[in-house]
Formats: sequence, C-alpha cells, structure tokens
Amino acid sequence: MAEAIEQLSPVLGEYLAAEGIELDDLELVGFGRNRRLRVVVDGPGVDLGRIADVSRGISGLLDAADLIQGSYALEVTTPGLERKLRTPRHFTKSIGREVVVKGLASHRGILVAADAEGFELTEGDARVRVSYQDVHSASTVFAWEPSQPKAAKGGQRAWA
Repeated sequence: MAEAIEQLSPVLGEYLAAEGIELDDLELVGFGRNRRLRVVVDGPGVDLGRIADVSRGISGLLDAADLIQGSYALEVTTPGLERKLRTPRHFTKSIGREVVVKGLASHRGILVAADAEGFELTEGDARVRVSYQDVHSASTVFAWEPSQPKAAKGGQRAWA
C-alpha cells in the first residue's frame, strides 16, 4: 500500500495545487472493510464547502488511477487544531507552536526551528535538538484559554 500512496501523492498534489489547495498529508489507515484513505488538505479559504468540492474531484481521480485494491472510504480533511507532525515540512509550518514529541525521549515545548534532519524546541529555559529518526510521534498542542474575568457591578467578578 505504501507504493500506491507514493504513486497517488503527486497526482493528488497536482490536482489540489490547480485548485489552490496544498496536499498536506496522505495516508491509508485501518484494516479490511474499515480502511480509510485520509487526504489532509490545507490552504486559505478551505472550508466545508471547499472540502466537499475537492472530495468529488479526488474521488474521480482515485477511480481513474485504480491504485488501491479492495474497499476503502475516502476522508478529506484539514490538519485540525492538534495536527500530526510527520514530515519536515509539517515541523517547519508549525514553528512557534507548542508541540509534544514522543520517541527516544519525550519532550513538550515551543518549536523554534526545523530543517531536513531534525528540529529544535524550547523546554523552559533549555533548547533541545531532536533528530526526526528519534521521533515515534509528534503533534501540535491546542492550548484552550478561557476568557478573562470581567468586572461586575458592585466590584464582584463574573466569568464571561
């Protein structure tokens, strides 16, 4: 299946580029009847309607290419708030964000640099260099921040 993904990636990438959207990731997950071809797209103005439009186009390309044997479901999505970091490009796009990394050692900090061999993040006052080959999984962290309290009448504080 990895070969099919490698063959599909440039075809889908070219189609999406023509649509003004970036192919961010492509993976075949699951087994048997529960397999899904996950196509992750990114770019300005990518909303639910746009995803529906490109899903139809991708479906047609997949039917014509016929590279994936057996049944599978097509899932077209965006990276989301907590995105997986699987390629050097993913790390580069996430510089400045908080990340969690699991591998030979676990790290959590702000991603400050990335290149072809690895990346750097700050953990407190320390700056840590990690090689991609030492990473089992990595993702960005969505930091939900509650709204700030507002002053209520009579000096009491109320939460918004």
